[in-house]
Amino acid sequence: MALQQPDPKKDLEQEPKPPRRLGIIYLAIQWIVAILLIMWAYNTSFSGVTEEVKIPYTTFIAQVKAGNVTQVQIQGDEITGDFAQAITWPPVTPAATPIATPQATPVTDSTATAVPSTTETVQAGKFITVFPGEVGDPNLVALLETNSVIVNTARVPTPWFTILLTDGLPILLLILLFVFMGRNAVRGQGGIFNFSSSQTHTYSGADHPDVTFNDVAGADEAKADLQEIISFLRQPQQYYELGARVPRGVLLVGPPGTGKTLMARAVAGEAGVPFFHLSASEFVEMFVGVGASRVHGLFKQAKEAGAAIIFIDELDAVGRRRGAGLGAVNDEREQTLNQLLVEMDGFDVHNEVIILAATNRPDVLDPALLRPGRFDRQVVINLPDRPGREGILHIHTRQLRLADDVSLDTLARASVGMSGADLANLCNEAALVAARQEHHVVTMADFEAALEKVTLGEERPLLLSEKDRRVIAYHEAGHAVVAWRLPHADPVHKVTIVPHGRALGVTEQLPQEDRYNVRRAYLLGQLAVMLGGRTAQELAIGDVTTGAENDLIQATRLADAWSVAGAWVNSVWQHLTTLKKTRSWATKSLRGTFAAGILPPRSTRKYKPC
Repeated sequence: MALQQPDPKKDLEQEPKPPRRLGIIYLAIQWIVAILLIMWAYNTSFSGVTEEVKIPYTTFIAQVKAGNVTQVQIQGDEITGDFAQAITWPPVTPAATPIATPQATPVTDSTATAVPSTTETVQAGKFITVFPGEVGDPNLVALLETNSVIVNTARVPTPWFTILLTDGLPILLLILLFVFMGRNAVRGQGGIFNFSSSQTHTYSGADHPDVTFNDVAGADEAKADLQEIISFLRQPQQYYELGARVPRGVLLVGPPGTGKTLMARAVAGEAGVPFFHLSASEFVEMFVGVGASRVHGLFKQAKEAGAAIIFIDELDAVGRRRGAGLGAVNDEREQTLNQLLVEMDGFDVHNEVIILAATNRPDVLDPALLRPGRFDRQVVINLPDRPGREGILHIHTRQLRLADDVSLDTLARASVGMSGADLANLCNEAALVAARQEHHVVTMADFEAALEKVTLGEERPLLLSEKDRRVIAYHEAGHAVVAWRLPHADPVHKVTIVPHGRALGVTEQLPQEDRYNVRRAYLLGQLAVMLGGRTAQELAIGDVTTGAENDLIQATRLADAWSVAGAWVNSVWQHLTTLKKTRSWATKSLRGTFAAGILPPRSTRKYKPC
């Protein structure tokens, strides 16, 4: 049996390699040590002359007086210079110090200190001394000029370690920064310059969305349509065996605030698959081709994850109809849309990636996006009805401490036309009102105050005269009386003359039910209620004010919309003339308002009955 020979190359490959980060640190330390050694060598090489000796200031003065100093250099408190003739230093005789003169006559310096003859002496041609700055010598410059000494001055040099800290250290840090940025650029395939990478928010594993269908209310039809998508992501093999093909793309359509993004997160939470979320506006950049590259990277990342959901919010930002605009063409947006179309149509038959997109403007989308094979299905999420609003209120009041008098059914009836986002804001505002009032629980009064703030606006302390308050009271009473007398009008819930928002007074009506098919009698009642305030002013005070401006605007819009939507009418004027004389005084004043030309039925004369 042959013995297997060890492979030296394999052994070398199995040896642990030191981390690259430690290698970079070691390299940086070596560069720092090398720079310090160079600076030390430079400092020692040019630090001075070996023949230079340090002498006392009195000896320096004596040599100047003797004419043995040719030039000096003053640098701060330090004075250096050259002797005319070299001297022996330190002096060897205790009696005097020999001083050479131009005439070679020795001069005795009694201030010099005697040293034993055994001390080693040198012939010094240069000297250095320190100027007594604290005491001062005002006669020094005059003495030097008298003895024809050349005087040079220089600034005090900056220490080398200070230069290292102020000049060398920032350069070193800048070099290290560039090295770090370069390593990150290589590691991240471009680093900060890789703007073509996808800005996707990925949720998987521990970060997976914990939202389920139990957290979504008011959209039962949409949840039923999306159950098929969840079933496919959980058990795709069951559909493959039957030869079925699940829709590749689902478009969520609905008004703002109805919970399209929440619904997409709930689908991902129910299916338990990775969730890729980004906005369509993040695809479009200044450079042409960046968006297409990001789309390709997003779909590649999703395919690698297996079964996954890609959610594109605000699809109309990139999926608008091509060629519909005037002027210059947005090449970047169209390139991004083309790449999105290619990626969605290029799916494998057994690919388990589902595309969810949300928009509130499906009419502007490109037809190529909406064809079968791309976004096969559209799920409409409308505003919630009364049971749906009650369910949404139950979800958003889970964390609130509610009082016993809180009736979510009453709140659902009073919040007609509100979306899920509006109801969430209503619950939060009620909690804020309760905290502001220092309540221990959230009461029904807090919810009513929050609903009033959301729908009518915040109360404003406007100082009004008694005459103005009287006019406002008559105006609001006119609205309330007309609404009370007409059988088809919504019942009055609250009347106030306290200013709210931009209104001086408010008459709030509470619909008893959600209306999807509005009758003619109800529209006439709405018009009568709108004009009841102005008619009350005319009857009570004999004059009209500008306070009815908003009522006239709303009535005009309603009359125009009515004449367009209801093809079975000729004009509002015809229906007003058919009213019986037994109607209330407010309804009669409505007819008079039209006849007086105050609210002319402009567009109603253009349409004929079918």
